Order: sequence, then C-alpha cells, then structure tokens
Amino acid sequence: MPAVTVEDTTTLARVPVPAPGTVRRRVRSVTTAPRGFEGEGFPVRRAFAGVDLRDLDPFIHMDQMGEVEYAPGEPKGTSWHPHRGFETVTYIIDGTFEHADSHGGGGSITNGDTQWMTAGGGVLHIERPPESLVLSGGLFHGLQLWVNLPKAQKWVEPRYQDLRADQSVLLASPDAGAFLRVIAGDVGGHAGPGTTYTPMAMVHATIAPGATLDLPWEPDFNALVYVLSGNGTVGAGDQPVTGGQLAVFGPGDTVTVKGALNQDSRTPSLDVVVLGGRPIREPIAMYGPFVMNTREEVRDAFTDWQGGRLGSIPAQHVAHTGVRGQAD
Repeated sequence: MPAVTVEDTTTLARVPVPAPGTVRRRVRSVTTAPRGFEGEGFPVRRAFAGVDLRDLDPFIHMDQMGEVEYAPGEPKGTSWHPHRGFETVTYIIDGTFEHADSHGGGGSITNGDTQWMTAGGGVLHIERPPESLVLSGGLFHGLQLWVNLPKAQKWVEPRYQDLRADQSVLLASPDAGAFLRVIAGDVGGHAGPGTTYTPMAMVHATIAPGATLDLPWEPDFNALVYVLSGNGTVGAGDQPVTGGQLAVFGPGDTVTVKGALNQDSRTPSLDVVVLGGRPIREPIAMYGPFVMNTREEVRDAFTDWQGGRLGSIPAQHVAHTGVRGQAD
C-alpha cells in the first residue's frame, strides 16, 4: 500500500500530545462493508452500508475500490454519468485512474493523488484506467467519497481540484509510531491541501503494530474510521476492528486508533482513513447520481440531465458514452 511513504517518520512534524482533560471518543457502532461491483464492473466495498445518514452527515457514500490485481485486459472504470448537489473525492492508493468532465476538469491520478470534483449545479464525468493499465493489468486500490453540499452551495459552479501526492501534509504521532497523510482539513494545526465547502477533515493513517494514534479532532465534527487493511482497535474502549470495517464515534476531542501487535504478513501495519465533518443537518433526497434536499429537486435533476442541461461530453471523449444510475 504505497500511497505516500517516508523512510523515517521521526523526521516529520508531530501531532500534539492530548492535553489533560481531553475526552477520547468512544465507538458507537462498527459495521462491515459488503462487496459489490461499480461502473463497468470493478469490485468495491460499500463502506457506509447499513449506517444511518444522520451518523454520516456531511458524508453520503464511500466505496473502497479494489484492492484488486487485474490481469491484462481486465481493468475497468465508469461510463459518462451525471452528478448534482455534492462533491466526489477520489483517492488513489495503488494504480492509476483518469478523469474527465464536461466542465473542463480532468487528468490522471496515481499513487497518493486525489481528485476533488465539486458537481454543484451539475456536471457529466467519466473515470477509467488508462489504456496502458488496461493492456498490462496490475494492482488497483483506492477510495471514492461523496461529500454533501449545503443547500446554499448545491448550485455552485462545478470545480475540479487536482491534489498531487506530494501536496499532502505528512505528520507523525508523538512517538512516530503512526504516519499520517492529511488530504483535507486541519489536524492539530496542520491543514491539508483540499479546499472544501463543508468543514471537514480527511486523513490516511498507517499505524505500526503496537502503536497508538490519539488524533486531535474538532469537537463539533463527527468522526469515522474506515479500515483499509490490518487489525487493531479504535476508541476509548479499544473496540476491535479489521479490514473493511467502519467505526462510528460518539462525541469528544480525540480519535484513538491502535495497531494490533500481531498483523499478517500481507498487511504488516494497520491502515485507516479517518473522516469527519460538521453535520449539515438539512433534508436529504437522493437517487442515483443526484443528492438534493427535496424529491422535486431530484426529479428536476433527471429532467435537466435528459434535456442536456448538465453539460456536454467534450468532443475528444464522445466515443465513451452511456450513463449508469449510481456510478462513481
């Protein structure tokens, strides 16, 4: 799991030691993500399946894409599809993905890169592996997160952020046993590169066996930990977790994650994504690729898409047509 790595974590800036009186958050629930397929057939785990949207707010949906070793000719992506009312955040850990959208955003992202697309009032986009990866096959692993937009921002102009791996803010726990990549938000006074409409934070952390990460967390943010791989515990009560599980935390100032002493040879450390944001607490009406506040707004989104008012496929991409209901 390369993403961004460093040879010596002791050279990095540290997150602060919890202050006296800090409240470590307890775990409210742990769920296991079911497996499925997305787009043209790439395997995913539905990280938020079975979790109440009120516990996820401001987040809507997250897929762990892969981890899969493709044979030549097997890599798959999505066809052209619309979005309105939210943001998609695609974080590639291993492999390469290409993005294009009707607003002119796009590019190729690879190990540790993130693309942050604000759909706002409406956009068409496509994500797929490059032809070279389709021909050669290879390892592919990543995440896609959907971040809701408040009602006041649902109609903003579409925006694309190309966040390179070397832009991530790299930190370590006080004893350097945990290595953090801050993609968005402020963690212990260190701000990641992602610009967000909804106040939030997103961190990819690697915790060594036996190490503990006490991560300062905004008290008015919710807190979620999704396990990419490895074994460990989370929360003040040391709730056991393993790959493909999501922990939802209660209130407090700090998110605690510990790496188990014994890890299997394929996953020598505990890798997690820590997410949190300030809940929007607005009505949600969603269907397929649209996340709005009312059913009427969702119907309008479908009408606008069918009427060609969500943008046009750029001429150089016209060959890649077709739309799926809830493609990422």
